[in-house]
Amino acid sequence: MVSVESFVIASIIKTAIALFVLLTAVAYSVWLERKVVGHIQNRWGPTRVGPFGLLQPLADAMKFFFKEDITPPHVYKLLYLAAPVIAVTFALTSISVIPIGNWITVAGVRTPLQITDVNIALLIILGITSMGVYGVALAGWSSNSKYSLLGGLRASAQMISYEVSLGLSLIGVLILSGSFSLREIVDAQGGTFWGFIPRWNIFQGQIFAFFIYLMAAFAETNRIPFDLPEAETELVAGY
Repeated sequence: MVSVESFVIASIIKTAIALFVLLTAVAYSVWLERKVVGHIQNRWGPTRVGPFGLLQPLADAMKFFFKEDITPPHVYKLLYLAAPVIAVTFALTSISVIPIGNWITVAGVRTPLQITDVNIALLIILGITSMGVYGVALAGWSSNSKYSLLGGLRASAQMISYEVSLGLSLIGVLILSGSFSLREIVDAQGGTFWGFIPRWNIFQGQIFAFFIYLMAAFAETNRIPFDLPEAETELVAGY
């Protein structure tokens, strides 16, 4: 019988590990993106902070913590402040069902290295991430500016439009694994073909679905080259 104290301690430790690992992965994914985009544009990308610019994500995090928080006087203040909280909350909530490791023993509790293991994890992620569009739309509307509203609507439209292709590209994965659980989907890809080819879904006829998902994921998160909502062209041109 597992005590309540052991369960709470195990849950706190799992949550801390999951947040550290996944948020670090996100930070260095952005670093890698900046490096790749820099080389495509014939420049180096981040190089100043640390060797090869590897400490740039840490410097960016410190910069964000110490930036001044300015609230324009004409906005709907409560909704204006709530919009980024809503967007970040939904993004972080999806971390709870992502498996990041095998089974471990914490405070006498045998548990998977995953905040919570549910059998509909994939549906939860699709549902939660689709709710993030409310934060974007609310940010544009609460600013009480027609230009911000148009920008928010444009970003919301792009995020919604790619969710269909994002979901359809996962159907093959569900058929191959026979489960909506992310842990079971990962376990289904264990082992090899002929002793050397991994049993990854991408090697089981899902190559096109992989690229569809990859492109839809870039568009869903408004990353290059699907960064139209950022309006860099209009801003640089001065319009």
